[in-house]
Amino acid sequence: MEGQRLDKWLWCARLVKTRTLSATLIEAGKIRVNGERVRKAARHVGKGDIITASLGRLVVVRVLGSVERRVAASVARSLYEDLTPPPVLKEGKPVGGGKRPTKRDRRRLDAFVSHGSDG
Repeated sequence: MEGQRLDKWLWCARLVKTRTLSATLIEAGKIRVNGERVRKAARHVGKGDIITASLGRLVVVRVLGSVERRVAASVARSLYEDLTPPPVLKEGKPVGGGKRPTKRDRRRLDAFVSHGSDG
């Protein structure tokens, strides 16, 4: 069978820190391959497969290749194409890391809201 075990691929591609963690996530049903929930770490993935993972955030990648051993992060990024959708902007909340808006951001947001309600 062509491809690589899913748990090993997730670890080699550096999407998870340990192979044990990847197996645990798979068994918990947090990983999907081509839209289908996978419960066995031995499931093989190959080039072109779409992997969707709930790793505290939604991660969607297309498999481009595999390696036998864990490699440097720069090389690991070449094993997949990131298809993760951008974060959704919620009204009045910053998109990024949850940091507070600056005074300038606050003024811009207030101006946007006040102009948007005139319409």
